[in-house]
Amino acid sequence: MGDDPTDPVVSNTPGEGHTPEAEPIDPAAPEEFGLVQVWWGDGKGKTTATLGMGMRAVGHGYRVHLLQFMKGGASSVAPVRGEYNAIAALPGFSYENRGHYGWHGMADGSDEADHEAEARAGLERARDLLDAAAADLTEPIVREGDGTEVPGTDAETPPPEAGVHMLILDEVLYAADRGLLAEADVLDLIERKPEYLELVLSGSHERPDYLRDAADLVTRVAKERHPIDDGQRARRGTEF
Repeated sequence: MGDDPTDPVVSNTPGEGHTPEAEPIDPAAPEEFGLVQVWWGDGKGKTTATLGMGMRAVGHGYRVHLLQFMKGGASSVAPVRGEYNAIAALPGFSYENRGHYGWHGMADGSDEADHEAEARAGLERARDLLDAAAADLTEPIVREGDGTEVPGTDAETPPPEAGVHMLILDEVLYAADRGLLAEADVLDLIERKPEYLELVLSGSHERPDYLRDAADLVTRVAKERHPIDDGQRARRGTEF
């Protein structure tokens, strides 16, 4: 086997057998987006997986936005998380957080009414973003002027109101699991999804059976062992 691209093994190998090199990121549009993904389970890695997909999509020039529910922070987590710093440095990737300090239902001193209010605000924001995404998602999303400058580059990330190709609603399933949102609210978000937008929903330790027929991909992230059970607190660079 050599470098012959007609060789079936070579032609089906990423990079056709060559070590791939990074290329400039120019605005582009995906050819096959439009599915609904669900990531749930009691294991670590749901947010990590969705962020990895977002990074991959941005690397192809697609527009990605992360809207986080619930994750308002805790005493064991730094105010600025590593993923926020990384997202800010990537053209085409943006984020916002609609969480409240602490976790609903936990004895951490947080206000349960505030958790509900933040979750409802996140729901309304998600609806607004889905409605705004009615732009032509088969085309690159480029907007000049009021975008966000990307550090170290001459690029700007257009605001999510200009449309996104992938919308990640992190921990929205957890908000529904805790009763801060209704299952019907999550289903409504799916109904609002434009045809070519990839919608990614994550969170919840409980199986979201109500999404079985509405989602195209359902992945369970299962825990076999977690250091938190031995008293390990969140670590910089792995949990935040």
